[in-house]
Amino acid sequence: MRVNKKYSCLPAEEKGIHIINIRAIEDIGYDQHESTLLNSLSRNPDADCKYGLYFRDGKRKVDYILVYHYKKSSAGKTLARRAQQNDSSVRSTKQDQPLPGKGVQLEMGESEPPMDYHEDDKRFRREEYEGNLVEAGLELERDEDTKIHGIGFVKIHAPWNVLCREAEFLKLKMPTKKMYQINQTHGLLKKINSVIQKITEPIQPKVAEHKPQTVKRLSYPFSREKQHLFDLSDKDSFFDSKTRSTIVYEILKRTTCTKAKYSMGITSLLANGVYSAAYPLHDGDYEGENVEPNDRKLLCEEWASYGVFYKYQPIDLVRKYFGEKIGLYFAWLGVYTQMLIPASVVGIIVFLYGCATVDENIPSMEMCDQRNNITMCPLCDRTCSYWKMSSACATARASHLFDNPATVFFSVFMALWAATFMEHWKRKQMRLNYRWDLTGFEEEEDHPRAEYEAKVLEKSLRKEHKHKETDKEKLTWKDRFPAYLTNFVGIIFMVGLTFAIVFGVIIYRISTAAALAISSTPSGRSSVRVTVTATAVIINLVVIIILDEVYGCIARWLTQIEVPKTDKNFEERLIFKAFLLKFVNAYTPIFYVAFFKGRFVGRPGDYVYIFHSFRMEECAPGGCLMELCIQLSIIMLGKQLIQNNLFEIGIPKMKKLFRYLKLKRRRSLDHEEHMKKKQRYEVDYNLEPFAGLTPEYMEMIIQFGFVTLFVASFPLAPLFALLNNIIEIRLDAKKFVTELRRPVAVRAKDIGIWYNILRGIGKLAVIINAFVISFTSDFIPRLVYLYMYSENGTMHGFVNHTLSSFNVSDFQAGTAPNDPLDLGYEVQICRYKDYREPPWSENKYDISKDFWAVLAARLAFVIVFQNLVMFMSDFVDWIIPDIPKDISQQIHKEKVLMVEVFMREEQGKLHMLETWKDQDKRKGENCNNHSPRLSRSHSGSLSSCHSYPLDV
Repeated sequence: MRVNKKYSCLPAEEKGIHIINIRAIEDIGYDQHESTLLNSLSRNPDADCKYGLYFRDGKRKVDYILVYHYKKSSAGKTLARRAQQNDSSVRSTKQDQPLPGKGVQLEMGESEPPMDYHEDDKRFRREEYEGNLVEAGLELERDEDTKIHGIGFVKIHAPWNVLCREAEFLKLKMPTKKMYQINQTHGLLKKINSVIQKITEPIQPKVAEHKPQTVKRLSYPFSREKQHLFDLSDKDSFFDSKTRSTIVYEILKRTTCTKAKYSMGITSLLANGVYSAAYPLHDGDYEGENVEPNDRKLLCEEWASYGVFYKYQPIDLVRKYFGEKIGLYFAWLGVYTQMLIPASVVGIIVFLYGCATVDENIPSMEMCDQRNNITMCPLCDRTCSYWKMSSACATARASHLFDNPATVFFSVFMALWAATFMEHWKRKQMRLNYRWDLTGFEEEEDHPRAEYEAKVLEKSLRKEHKHKETDKEKLTWKDRFPAYLTNFVGIIFMVGLTFAIVFGVIIYRISTAAALAISSTPSGRSSVRVTVTATAVIINLVVIIILDEVYGCIARWLTQIEVPKTDKNFEERLIFKAFLLKFVNAYTPIFYVAFFKGRFVGRPGDYVYIFHSFRMEECAPGGCLMELCIQLSIIMLGKQLIQNNLFEIGIPKMKKLFRYLKLKRRRSLDHEEHMKKKQRYEVDYNLEPFAGLTPEYMEMIIQFGFVTLFVASFPLAPLFALLNNIIEIRLDAKKFVTELRRPVAVRAKDIGIWYNILRGIGKLAVIINAFVISFTSDFIPRLVYLYMYSENGTMHGFVNHTLSSFNVSDFQAGTAPNDPLDLGYEVQICRYKDYREPPWSENKYDISKDFWAVLAARLAFVIVFQNLVMFMSDFVDWIIPDIPKDISQQIHKEKVLMVEVFMREEQGKLHMLETWKDQDKRKGENCNNHSPRLSRSHSGSLSSCHSYPLDV
């Protein structure tokens, strides 16, 4: 039989026993064979309580679960069974609550196990805390005879009066009886909307909450004095499961346990191991035969399935089940994914334009023309020889796919796209706030965190020890200064570590290129650049993925030692640190290729060396943009495929497999337990705990950076992001519905600090793309040549213009090629990419005037591009209102209707009072008119007339 310890909210005086020592099912006391007979004739008690969704009476719903560990001796079960068979179970009416497994007396000769004072302390804390919960009005029921050995569950139910009280405290907006018509569009807009609805009907989810509404209930903060305003016809469904669990969680947070040296709420009790878990229950099973319809099953079918990837998300149902904060995340992710569709289309067009014009691109044709016979200087000292420019033909043609005039237009487009996306999200957010009754909602200061309270207590105890009278203590900047210093040093060290790793990869590239150049095979020498680039990017990717996990843990530790006061402060500081470290980690290799590679090379005869032995690497003849594209694409796709998808799918599956094998091993030891069907709270306990939305937002924000920051070098980035997000939405949905415990619903009206980060990335993207176009690509040098140096107004001669000459006799000793005749002829002059004076000039190898002309044009382009695009983005921000006009009208209408409701109520009260006064006045006049003819026998009636107003 299942052992339960029930808690009641009735006063102890009425029952004559201690409130938290009531024993129920265990004390029935019939014989084993009688219980078997009764079980065979009666209904399954587990089915009556819907397998853990309700209390044992089948009426009170379980709103929250507390889980704790307890030590159970191996003899406990044997003794319990023996007691049942002998019908000698010991009943206790007024005694301390026994330890788990000690409900019966030990027989003679059996020694008690030694006491565990640590476990006793935990049990006493639990008893006090649960007693305080009962005093707060909650109803509890305990279950320790579960399929998971050593785990006890406390089921919590919030009765109606507690729900009403807490809803009033939390100022929860609830729907009233008053309904009003939502303003509908008219004329042409109405026809357009109807056509759009018919077209999009196949991609709409089949849920009631997603259907367009024509009427809406007026909402008002719940008040017990104004219960007549609300529709309370069905009290069981008035507060849904999400709201009930939120209310219980608020009570759990503020209820304290004072047997410890300091006050402890549920967060402190969880941190100290008094309870091992606390969570609300899922609505039921989501798969299997004969599963009752519930919101979780509906979400699994219409949202958390890869088969419905083409459909809209049922955001209202997500919010109803998981709360506003998670609903806003998925709504934002949906808007972001939708906005990637036009960006992907434009990116594909830009890429196709590059493919179509590659055969018409004169610079790449000149590089591929073997008749030009351009001999290039060696790429490394001694081991590398002279090479033909035509051997880099493939790289030059591929560079044109991404380095063409259309990429400038695409950069401007993406800057405006980012501004439009932010404005579109703000408008969508306001619509959701209106639909979810969050208008006017302001977040109140949260309860202090357990770690903060412990630190404050420690500080107050130190001052008491010094005999100082102190007011209520709080942590100041002086208390946190060591933590701030550790944070500063730690972040600087992590950033320096990232730079050091990137520098190490640079050394690897240089040394590997030199080693491969010694290769005796021509094919090996020709593929040096591709091999080095690909292997270096893969190394960068592996390092980024590893450091991402390390930096996430370090950011959390650095935030913990700061001891933020509230959970909101903790989350914001954690987000800032994690984003800073992961941003530097993900983008440092890309920044190096975009802005530093090939800039500090030197020239033949005067190269720059690292450690006096490694020569700085150069860009390809076609520029570094192609290499930047390779770097960006591999890192972006690798992170999305490995880190975001494989990790999110693989790690939960592995944990689930380990839990299954562990439970299977336990079940093999106890066949009776195996035959039982698990309760809902046991099933949910085996799920992964919810770790917050920070990892989900973080991966999307980093992806948003890949899409916007370097989009000039990789126009297909929005397309790959779109494909990833289509999978990501369903992957996250499946994880929330099937893999995670149900999180506590949290009210929120926006996405918080993430919006500011998005805006910052959007502004930074304009600056970075301006520098990529002007300094990384050859767009500006081409324009300068076309309008200043071209003789016939075409790009013919551009390649020769960008190359400088070098006399091979000017090589430093020991740096000339070992095999100068590798090309079959003696080389006198070799070429290299730079703007320098020729060897026959007076100031040979000095920077030429062309360099300064190109540099001036590049800086001018950065200034013009940045200011123009910033102005256009701000103009888009200004011209699009944050609040849609129809929503502002509906909010105003709600205010007017609410005033009308209260005015009508006041008028009704005044009319009732006036009616009573008129009735009293008329009765008084009637009594006065009859008073002269009244006899003594009627004096009683007279007095009763005059006493009527008093009775009223």
